[in-house]
Amino acid sequence: MVVCLVAGLAGVLHAPIAAAQTLSGAGSSAAAPIYRAWARQYQKAVGTAVAYEPAGSSAGVKMVRAGEVAFGASDVAPDEAELAASGLAIFPVAITGIVPVVNLPKVSDGQLRLSGEVLARIYMGEIDKWSAPEIGQLNPGVALPELPIKLIVRSDGSGTTYNFADYLAKVHPAWKSRFGVKTTIAWPASVIGVKGSEGVVRAVAQTAGAIGYVDFGYVADNKLAGVQMRSADGEFVRAGVLAFKAALAHSDWSSRGTFGATLTNAAGKSSWPITMGTFVLVPRVTDKPEQTLAALKFFAWAFNHGDALVQEASFVRLPDRVQAAAFKVITGVRDKSGRPIGLNVL
Repeated sequence: MVVCLVAGLAGVLHAPIAAAQTLSGAGSSAAAPIYRAWARQYQKAVGTAVAYEPAGSSAGVKMVRAGEVAFGASDVAPDEAELAASGLAIFPVAITGIVPVVNLPKVSDGQLRLSGEVLARIYMGEIDKWSAPEIGQLNPGVALPELPIKLIVRSDGSGTTYNFADYLAKVHPAWKSRFGVKTTIAWPASVIGVKGSEGVVRAVAQTAGAIGYVDFGYVADNKLAGVQMRSADGEFVRAGVLAFKAALAHSDWSSRGTFGATLTNAAGKSSWPITMGTFVLVPRVTDKPEQTLAALKFFAWAFNHGDALVQEASFVRLPDRVQAAAFKVITGVRDKSGRPIGLNVL
């Protein structure tokens, strides 16, 4: 079999899964790199191919709810009431981070520095030139161009957007009242809206003066210029696995083994301020037990064998306590007769 993980898999994704056919999933474009890594090794080890469509978090939730895919992937954890109403169970997969990226002449990766407040004001349209004094004060010695700022944003329902907005709402009160924290935002009219993380990558690369936001895994792979951000404790930090681990260490995920809270603006000098978790959704009670069980086996295999692949994809593995909580969710999935099919992954 061939492992297939590209967009445009509508024929595969909307067809019922039979034994020995491709396992299908859809959702978060930020999480696509980790599913690519896991799927390659899973096909080699088990013989099952995984087709994943990076359609965006909102689309992933809708598709698994409709039974069009075996699992949905989202960078947003719906609350318990929403999960219950949708009949879905959720568990986390890994930790990553969102990075503002720019296209400025003579500005390289990690050279530009921004604070959360300045970033919020840029995306609110209040700071619209790269030569603005607010940016200059954070970047002494950097030759900032006389260019208008071109805002690149996600036009689709995006968990990356949700976590980005969650961070901006925590550091700039006016953001929360004006835009809120949502998967889709009513951006200023001057923005350039694109679909998916790969759309952001292309738009930033092609637009002089652009700033966008994208998962860390796309930055190095596409030679983008990431921005340093000021941490909650006032130190400028570069995005990376160590900075995501630092944010995780200062969260309830590590201290309590829970995963409901976002990881943005975590304490700690070296914590990346826009760290986020990524999640999987499956039916709590499934009327397609073979399809759902295939998805649960894939993730159980990944938790048991995929730690090295998590790091290779520039993600951070779950803390042991959170991984144990994820297994508890997996083993609680049932079929229509009430049989706990999730126990079969053990």
